[in-house]
Amino acid sequence: MIVLGIESSCDETAAAVVRDDRTVLADVVLSQLDEHRPYGGVVPEIAARAHLDHLDHLVAEALSRSGIGLAETDAIAATGGPGLIGGVMVGVMTGKALALVAGKPFIAVNHLEGHALTARLTDDLAFPYLLLLVSGGHCQLLAVEGVGRYRRLGATIDDAAGEAFDKVAKMLDLGYPGGPAVQRAAERGDPGRFALPRPMKGRPDCDFSFSGLKNAVRLLIADQAPLSEADRDDIAAAFQMAVAEAIADRTKRAMGLFAMTYGGPGALVVAGGVAANAQLRRTLTDIAGQTGFRLVAPPLNLCTDNAAMIAWAGLEHFRLGHQDGMDFAPRPRWPLDPQAKQLRGAGVKA
Repeated sequence: MIVLGIESSCDETAAAVVRDDRTVLADVVLSQLDEHRPYGGVVPEIAARAHLDHLDHLVAEALSRSGIGLAETDAIAATGGPGLIGGVMVGVMTGKALALVAGKPFIAVNHLEGHALTARLTDDLAFPYLLLLVSGGHCQLLAVEGVGRYRRLGATIDDAAGEAFDKVAKMLDLGYPGGPAVQRAAERGDPGRFALPRPMKGRPDCDFSFSGLKNAVRLLIADQAPLSEADRDDIAAAFQMAVAEAIADRTKRAMGLFAMTYGGPGALVVAGGVAANAQLRRTLTDIAGQTGFRLVAPPLNLCTDNAAMIAWAGLEHFRLGHQDGMDFAPRPRWPLDPQAKQLRGAGVKA
C-alpha cells in the first residue's frame, strides 16, 4: 500500500510518498523562512500564496524521487487542519484534485495526528503511549490509544512553547525562526545568571502556561538595558532552561497519570518543532530515566512539519477503511480529543 501525502498547514510546503512497510520513498519540503523572515513571523497570506506557487511541482518531485506514478498510489492524503486556513485550503484542494484525476480515495488528515503517529512510522511503536506535542502552535500532552483515539491530559492555557521562543527571540533581536536562534545564543550563555519562573510547576493538573514567562523576560530585558551580547546569551539560556524545566514538570505529572490509567510506564513520544531543542531533549531524557518510561524522539526532519507524517497517518486510516468525501471542508481548528475543553490560547490552533 502506497500513499501520497501533502502538508501545507503553516509555512512548510511538503509532499511525500510512504509505503506501508514504513519506508519513506520520498519526502520533499520547501521552507518559506526567507519569505517570512522580514516580518519576524509567519504571515498567513504570504504562506498561502507560497503553497499555491510551489505545491504542484513539489508533488511532481516527490513522485519522481519515489519512482512511483500517481496511478500506482493507493490513496491521496492531505492535511485538513488545524492550521492557517489559507494554506490548509491549498493542500486540501490539491489533494482532492489529484484524487479525482487518478480515481483514488482522498483522506483528510489531522495535522496533529500526523505528529502523534510519527513514532509508529519511525519506531513501529505499539499503542498506547504518551505524547508530548510541542511546537509553534501547539503544546499538549495526550494519551495515544489508537488511530483516531486520543485523550488529552494537558494543554497550554495561553501560548504555545514555540510561539514563546519566537517572541523572546524577537525581544532579544536574535532573528527568525526563534527556536534555533534562542538555542544558538543559549549555548554561549549562563542559564544560572538570571532567575526566571517555571510556570505551573507543581500544579496537580498537566496544563502549561508561557505568557507569564514571556512577560518576565520582557521585564528582565528592560531592567538590563542596554543589553550586551553576553546579556542576550545569558537571558536566552535562562529562558530556554525555564521552558525545558516547566515542560518537564508538566510531563512528569502526565507520566504518573498515564501509568495509573494504562497499567504502568510506557513510551513517551516527543514531537513537533520544539522537540528539536537539544536542552528539552536532555531534560526529557532525564525524567524518562527517573520514571521508567522509554523516550522516543523521531529524527529532527520528522519532528518539524513534513508530508511523510501526513502520508503515514493517511495510510493508518486507509488500512482501517477510512476515507473522506469531496465535500470535506478544511478546518482551522480540529482537536484530537473532541471531549476535552476548548483551547483558547493566543498561539493555539487545535
